[in-house]
Amino acid sequence: MTPRIALLACNVFEREIALLAGDAPHIVETRFFEIALHDRPDEMRVKLQSELDSFDARDDIDAIVLAYGLCGLGTAGLRAGRHPFVLPRAHDCITVFLGSKERYAAHQRTCPTCYYYTPGWNRARRVPGPDKLAALREEFSKQFDEDDVEFLIESEKEGWAMRDTATYIDLGTADAGEEATYAKRCADSLGWTFERIQGDPALLRDLLWGNWDDARFLTVSPGSISAHSPDETILRQLKP
Repeated sequence: MTPRIALLACNVFEREIALLAGDAPHIVETRFFEIALHDRPDEMRVKLQSELDSFDARDDIDAIVLAYGLCGLGTAGLRAGRHPFVLPRAHDCITVFLGSKERYAAHQRTCPTCYYYTPGWNRARRVPGPDKLAALREEFSKQFDEDDVEFLIESEKEGWAMRDTATYIDLGTADAGEEATYAKRCADSLGWTFERIQGDPALLRDLLWGNWDDARFLTVSPGSISAHSPDETILRQLKP
C-alpha cells in the first residue's frame, strides 16, 4: 500500500510535482520553499528541521518526503522525529531531473562545461542570461556603490565564462517548450551552444509514490540523523 506522506519540496520542482502527483490522494500535505535556500544551507537545515518537527503530533501520515538533494550539506544533520523521512541520494536537484546520479555523472563526463536549465530555475531567474544580470544589478545596487556593482557583475560573468553550453532538461511539463525557448535565448546572449535533453521522471516519481529502495533513497528512521556520506551513496543515517 502506498504510504501516506507529507511533502516538503523546493520550488524548483513545483511544476514537475504537479505533473507526476498533482492529485495523489496519499500526499496529505505539501509545503514548498524558496529556491534561494539553496544558497544558505545552514538556514535550510534549520528551516527543514522546524518543518519536520511540526509533524510530530500528526496521526495522518506514515512518512515525510523531502524533494531535495544534499544541497551543499543543507539536508545533512536533520533528525527524524516521530515519523521517518525520505530523500533521494542526490548531490543536487539536477540528479533528480535526470533520473539518477549515474546519468548525471555520465552527462557531466561528456559535457563538463554545461550549465543546466529547468523550468523552475528559469522562473526564478537563477540561470545565466540577461535577466539574471539585471536581477543581480538591482540587488547589488541596494548594497554597494556603482564601481563595486560593476566589479561584482564582471566577477559573475567570469564564472560564466568557464561554461559554454546551456543544457535544458525537459520533463514534459506544460511549460516545457516555452522554457526551452527561454533557455535558448539565454544561450544565444552568452554565445553558448544550446541543447535540449529529455529528463527522466523515475527518481522523482518514485520519491513521491513511496517506491523507496535503499540504492536510490535514504530513509531516516525516528530518532536518527541524516549525514553526508563521502562515497557514491551520498547520504547515510546516524542511529542513536
